Amino acid sequence: MTSERKGPLAGIRILEVGHMLAGPYCGMLLADLGAEVIKVEMPGGGDIARQIGPHRVGEHNVYFASLNRGKLSVTIDLSSPKGQEEFHGLVTTAHGVLTNLRPSAIKKYGLDYEGLRSSNPKIACLALTGFGLHGPEADRPAYDYVVQAMVGVMSLTGEPDGPPGKAGYSVVDNSSGIMGALGLVAKIHEGKGGQVEVSLYDTMLSQLNYLAAAYLNAGEKPERRSGGAHPYIVPAQVFPTADGHITIFVTHDRFWAKFADAAGRLEWMEDPRFATMQARSENRESVVAAVTDVLASRTTAAWLDILVPLGIVAAGVETMESALASSLASGNQMVAAIQTSSGPIRVIGRAIRTDNDASLAPPPLLGEHDEMLLKRQGAAGGY
Repeated sequence: MTSERKGPLAGIRILEVGHMLAGPYCGMLLADLGAEVIKVEMPGGGDIARQIGPHRVGEHNVYFASLNRGKLSVTIDLSSPKGQEEFHGLVTTAHGVLTNLRPSAIKKYGLDYEGLRSSNPKIACLALTGFGLHGPEADRPAYDYVVQAMVGVMSLTGEPDGPPGKAGYSVVDNSSGIMGALGLVAKIHEGKGGQVEVSLYDTMLSQLNYLAAAYLNAGEKPERRSGGAHPYIVPAQVFPTADGHITIFVTHDRFWAKFADAAGRLEWMEDPRFATMQARSENRESVVAAVTDVLASRTTAAWLDILVPLGIVAAGVETMESALASSLASGNQMVAAIQTSSGPIRVIGRAIRTDNDASLAPPPLLGEHDEMLLKRQGAAGGY
């Protein structure tokens, strides 16, 4: 195991048998935190993510690089006896195994705890699946788009009179990767070995939290609202301005008073429909109409110059390009460059930072570490 790694997970070895997004993102989060993540790929082509998208920096596929930095890569044919022997050799040196293959493939290759415990009884195994490791729906194909549709996220997204909408990025896969990383680290910390299960479906249902609780306990069905409005807090949504849009989130009455003063509408503090948080919720249409009329009178930038210094939660609706170019992203080091022999690959920086972080390392080429890792597995002798 490499000893020069830095970060809170330095000294932890993870084997990743993953593809596309959820599994590799999970592994990348662990690598960012210092774990040695060994990406186990099938010979011939490896992770299909190596072929997605048209963008490359030298030998590196940009899509793949965005999800696999800082890892090592070995090619092992898990369907062969030799490949199984090689993989189990690595298992004896590892703390965790993560996979987002289908349950039938996980069982076929023995990638769960039952299949690996004989090689390492302390191994922590994570299965990131669509609908669970067991059950009648276990092997049903699952992708981000489908799960967003199935759990109700699409039906809650968009304008009330429009079609269902998909979140603009891979919210299901990314959220499941984060959930998986947490579960696997917890199981490794426990130190006993065993199985962790995280499904895309369960992850997204869990994130409906207060909306689901309102329905389960009071029968309140969530509904789409104009401007993506919050179901309880008013005003909290997107509003048009003279030249674009602004998002504001005015919670308690102290901020409402500041907002009314800044808008030149002190009478709102006396109006019984507007004066309290409860009243604003009960008179949503009147409040939203009044706020819409006021905000349309100035540009987004002009309103932000007024509202932000007052501590009122407000922001312009940015594009991804403008967000990446912002001083906030730059100041937080959220746009980084990974140096490779073919030149820099620009990537999103790490969202978790500690006082012992290493610099971001390149993504591995397919099978780049075959000789190093498969030669040393016998000498590692466990952990």
